[in-house]
Amino acid sequence: MWTLGLQKAPRVDGKLFLALLPVGLFHTIGHVSACVSFSQVAVSFTHIIKSAEPVFSVLFSGPFLGDWYPWYVWAALLPIVGGCSLSAMKEVSFAWSGFNNAMISNIGMVVRNILSKKSLTEYKDLDGINLFGLISIVSLIYCIPAAIYMESSQWKAAYAAVCSKMGAAAFARLLILGGIFYHLYNQLSYMVLDQGISPVSFSVGNTMKRVAVVVSSVAFFKNPVSPLNWAGSSIAILGTYLYSLATDRYSKEKKARAAAKKKD
Repeated sequence: MWTLGLQKAPRVDGKLFLALLPVGLFHTIGHVSACVSFSQVAVSFTHIIKSAEPVFSVLFSGPFLGDWYPWYVWAALLPIVGGCSLSAMKEVSFAWSGFNNAMISNIGMVVRNILSKKSLTEYKDLDGINLFGLISIVSLIYCIPAAIYMESSQWKAAYAAVCSKMGAAAFARLLILGGIFYHLYNQLSYMVLDQGISPVSFSVGNTMKRVAVVVSSVAFFKNPVSPLNWAGSSIAILGTYLYSLATDRYSKEKKARAAAKKKD
């Protein structure tokens, strides 16, 4: 987009690049561990565990940001924890490795958000599209040496195996399309926040996104899902919406208190 002139390129100096390094590191950890989890358990199950991200956000916000949430925000976390637990109990594809990687992804994303607030607050002119683009470039810097070191010995055999199964052209097509849509899926989230949409509307959309991902992945991959799985998934997704409403209420109350103090 920068090359084609569709988006104005940001000014990047040494200070900004250094500020992006820790943010990009945990962005990488969050996305890589999620993709690894997708390969170990059902895609729908990974997304249900990913809905527990607000739990870590509330846990970490107090110690690291000094933002201690009221009781009703903590109460909104209960259906998320309960729903994830129910979903895991009867998950046919359950594997601890997949569960753990989804949890690592949650922690990585929350720490990324905390570091963004702590180190990028002075760059107010950096919009969502440019921020995501810069974080993705930093993430690539981390991924290339890690991939070479950890997986380069397996590339030849893995490529031969996948080409024998589906063909090189089909593999390249899936790889390119998967990369494009995965990037757009994340970039659009950053773009939407820049459009002035209300937090509640964004939360409703985010909740419906999880519903769509879970239902479509079950339909496409034909993963067996028990009634307890569906019940747990529904409760967890509902919990993420209730959490969004609770944090929006807390944000409004905090702004009202700040405005009252200024008047005094």
